[in-house]
Amino acid sequence: QVQLVESGGGLVQAGGSLRLSCVASGSTFISNAMGWFRQAPGKERDFVAAIVAIAWSGGTMYYADSVKGRFTISRDNAKNTVYLQMNSLKPEDTAVYYCAAGARTRVAVPGSYDYWGQGTQVTVSS
Repeated sequence: QVQLVESGGGLVQAGGSLRLSCVASGSTFISNAMGWFRQAPGKERDFVAAIVAIAWSGGTMYYADSVKGRFTISRDNAKNTVYLQMNSLKPEDTAVYYCAAGARTRVAVPGSYDYWGQGTQVTVSS
């Protein structure tokens, strides 16, 4: 059974930074893509970033246009952990952030992932 545990959310002022972490159990971490999504109240769950397995294409990273240049996704295979470094945060980044694992294709689509974490709240004040 794969489990994902996120941490690192919190309250930050606009322009500030946060780093989210997601620790994964199980072998799916190394062989599949890992992703971050977010969901604001009353809205759909949106793609934020994904990083594919190194065996696919050297660990290529993908980002939503809204976070390019501000967010960075990375993975540490030795620690079974994926990170989301978020800089220059804006109030519109406020949402519950979810870690996801197990995608083999279409990494920006929530339905491509087999496993989800419980979510961590990120609140950016203006």
